[in-house]
Amino acid sequence: MAKLPSYALDVRLIALDLDDTLLDSNRKISDKNVQVLQECVRRGIYVVLCSGRAEDGILPFVRRMDIAGSEFGKFIIAINGCSVFDMHERKQIYTCSVDSSVLLKANSEAEKMGLRSEVYSPDTIFYAEETPWTRKDVDMCGLKGKVIDDYETFLREKKFPKMLVPGEPETLQVLQKKLKDELGDSAVIFTSKPYFLEILPPNCGKGESINWLADYIGIPRSSTMGFGDSMNDESMIAKCGYGVCMSNGIDYIKNAADFITEKDNDSSGVGDFIEKYVL
Repeated sequence: MAKLPSYALDVRLIALDLDDTLLDSNRKISDKNVQVLQECVRRGIYVVLCSGRAEDGILPFVRRMDIAGSEFGKFIIAINGCSVFDMHERKQIYTCSVDSSVLLKANSEAEKMGLRSEVYSPDTIFYAEETPWTRKDVDMCGLKGKVIDDYETFLREKKFPKMLVPGEPETLQVLQKKLKDELGDSAVIFTSKPYFLEILPPNCGKGESINWLADYIGIPRSSTMGFGDSMNDESMIAKCGYGVCMSNGIDYIKNAADFITEKDNDSSGVGDFIEKYVL
């Protein structure tokens, strides 16, 4: 089990998952978390929101943090590491996409099980049919939803950073095993929440994008810190200089982390840990 630090940690970049990490159960960022992270920015520590959401789904939380005007608050990592966005330049500076053959195969297998897949742009979620499950994702992400009539051609002709299949957890577990067996190393496949199965490009994740960003801005990878709670945070926890799991996180991530917060996401666990062991 991970221990708490016994000394102040040398941190120059802090990457933060949103759901069940920086956000409380009402999907809000506490005043404590905002104050501590603003102090990090003032001290020259990069603060980077790092989410499975697309860019436009992250921006409301950026506005709440009120750090985007600073050099140290201008980056966000979206779509579980498939996109790094510079808010000052207003453009993606890093992106990767899933091969169309993988998208078509995953969609075909999902449809055989009565499921509907989704793909993303920075501000829109696309699908062949709106269902209660696709609506759930649209509502959670705060993005637009759009039905595509010829969805297979759409998947074949355009590039997308990820595919998501929402549905009942038990059904998704069966689909996940099937896709992993059939797609092998051509995709990264995991459940970000029990009811969301995600298909990403190979060698792409939050941890990989944080390492890329550290190299881009010229800081040691060993001086990065990542906070997370669930399976889509695994590469971040593993690849950051310091991987921190929330006390409300799943056991698998707790066991992989260097440290575990003393407080959970409903008690400003992020701000409490940073205040004690970084600032």
